[in-house]
Amino acid sequence: MSTGIRNAPEWTIVDFIHRGPWWTNRGILALNLCLLLPLLTSAINGYDSSLVNGLQIVPDWQTFFHNPQGKALGLINSAQNVGALLGMPFTPLASDMLGRRVALFIGAVLMLAGVSLQCAAQTVAMFVGARFLIGFGLAFATNAGPLLITELAYPTQRGQLTSIYNSSWYMGSIVAAWACFAAFERKDGSAWAWRIPSVVQAVGSVAQVLLVFCIPESPRWLVSRGREGQAARVLAKYHANGGDDRDPLVVFEMAQIRHALKIEKEYTRSTNWLSLFETPGNRRRIFIIIAIGLFSQWSGNGLVSYYINLVLEGVGVNNAGTKAEINGGLQIWNLVCAFGAALLVDKLGRRTLFIASNAGMLVVFSMWTLTTALFSTMNDTDAAKATIPLIFLFFAFYDIAYTPMLVAYTLEILPFSIRAKGFAIMNITVCLTLAFNQFVNPWALDALGWKYYLVYCGWLVLELAFILRFIIETKGRTLEETAALFDGETLPQEIVSMAGEAATMSMHRSPEYPKSTEERYEKAPRQPEYYELGFQDSASSRIGETT
Repeated sequence: MSTGIRNAPEWTIVDFIHRGPWWTNRGILALNLCLLLPLLTSAINGYDSSLVNGLQIVPDWQTFFHNPQGKALGLINSAQNVGALLGMPFTPLASDMLGRRVALFIGAVLMLAGVSLQCAAQTVAMFVGARFLIGFGLAFATNAGPLLITELAYPTQRGQLTSIYNSSWYMGSIVAAWACFAAFERKDGSAWAWRIPSVVQAVGSVAQVLLVFCIPESPRWLVSRGREGQAARVLAKYHANGGDDRDPLVVFEMAQIRHALKIEKEYTRSTNWLSLFETPGNRRRIFIIIAIGLFSQWSGNGLVSYYINLVLEGVGVNNAGTKAEINGGLQIWNLVCAFGAALLVDKLGRRTLFIASNAGMLVVFSMWTLTTALFSTMNDTDAAKATIPLIFLFFAFYDIAYTPMLVAYTLEILPFSIRAKGFAIMNITVCLTLAFNQFVNPWALDALGWKYYLVYCGWLVLELAFILRFIIETKGRTLEETAALFDGETLPQEIVSMAGEAATMSMHRSPEYPKSTEERYEKAPRQPEYYELGFQDSASSRIGETT
């Protein structure tokens, strides 16, 4: 430590984090209100993705489109995902080059165009085209929205907020399910019985188009574009309660962001798609991301999420009203389970929740397979009755990990330079598996009946083995420290130590320290440092120790 501050206290990042209820801090409160807009993206996705599943129960929709079956039904169900799949290669370019907010705006505009076409659809072809356009726009929104949340959130709230993002999918799903139930109750023979639920789709996208530029841009994106002064002002306003951008917390975060970006440039020769596979750390990240993307759709959940009508008929539930009630109740149950798990991610840890989720799904899905087999082969009505609660229990275990953490874990382990592209890889993986499910599941259920469930039982065993072997714990670290876990043992400690020193030094600046933001963050690289050096135990400065 420098002589001039030898007797100064040993500050750490723990001393700069807000204590007490977050809503008493005006900066965090304003930030979380801003984050509601990108959080809305997941609810929009949930509504869009669940709408066709619900409309299949509405007799007026079936009549208007002449009771689509087989390949026609598979095409209607998969059109949105095909559109999203074709849009995803372009989404990282928009997010990285134009910014997270602009990419979100583009997605919302495209979705509004698709919803308009869907509401006006007169044929199956028009309906499929509308679903394709909605999916194309959704690709942009679902890439940019989570990036904004992860990169803007207050350090101690990032894990929970990013987990809540994907859990919000069920909020949209609930609205879609009950909107379709209300449409079923109308039974007036009018096309408006199914067009009104389609109109409701536009509400979230309209809000995003009107308000997206009222929220702050990602400070990490701003730093990557050389706009460090603006990034520091964003962090000061929302992380330091509207205070000075010389606040030690802001200095700590800015130091980590700058240092992490510098390291990424040294490790990665380029930022194109090939950079995802350039280093051992990146290859390991992509391997895990593709795997959990597959698991999120190939765990048996796709049977109910997109073909609940066929699954319920398989256990003797044929009444349309009963099906609609079960579908609506299941979405509420999923929301409760997913939000509960999202609040536990920082207490129990990511790895613990993944293991509990996969082990539970394996046990319950095996029981679900047994009850379905008993009803199909022996017409056992008691087994049929047991299937419904087993479906609910299965989704409780699914929601422990794959709803809250599919997005959160993916974004946590990716460094900034490839975060948008790596996240697109996860979304592409999900879309491919969804498209496969939506085409194959109805045919396989038709051909194999309950025996098709045995395929998922075997796959769930493989999933559990993978989780036990490859998923590592990431709780208690900042975004930069977590990403560095895959790039060598010394990097996380180096990032913590360097940022901790910067925060300490900010408490002991010399009088010559530049006063304005522009001087500090834009001219400083061409000037000597205006700090007196101070050190502390870097290990004690981890964000996670404040929670």
